[in-house]
Amino acid sequence: MAKKVVASLQSSGKDFAKVIRMAKSPKSGAYTFKEEIVPTDLVKDFFAKK
Repeated sequence: MAKKVVASLQSSGKDFAKVIRMAKSPKSGAYTFKEEIVPTDLVKDFFAKK
């Protein structure tokens, strides 16, 4: 599955990156992961927001 995502990202006209953010749940204390595919120029904005 990962190879498909990488291959599809390379074939498009705009550069994209798959970003993963880890967040801790306040209720249970367990960690959750949020994955998104964003343009490379918006990667810093993705990690800046909570």
